[in-house]
Amino acid sequence: QVQLVESGGGLVQSGGSLRLSCTVSGGRFSIYAMAWYRQAPGKQRELVAAIFTGGSTNYTDSVKGRFTISRDNAKNTVYLQMNSLKPEDTAAYYCNGPFGPRGYWGKGTLVTVSS
Repeated sequence: QVQLVESGGGLVQSGGSLRLSCTVSGGRFSIYAMAWYRQAPGKQRELVAAIFTGGSTNYTDSVKGRFTISRDNAKNTVYLQMNSLKPEDTAAYYCNGPFGPRGYWGKGTLVTVSS
């Protein structure tokens, strides 16, 4: 059974940084496209960033230039480096893979950005 476990969330001041990690077990991580989603209170879940097996990446416009998604296939882990955080980045962040609605999901990690 495939399991995704996120870590790295927490409370940070506006302008600060966090790095989220998502470790995958039980699956063929190296052939999965992976993604990070987030869901703020009262809002729908939205795609934040995705990384494909060839290393190409996509980002939602609101995080371009601030967030970086990366992967380490040797560690079965995908990362989300978040810099210049803003209060509007406050949300539960979820790992998804293989990328897409039929993929697996982690339980999420909470990121809170104070102003």
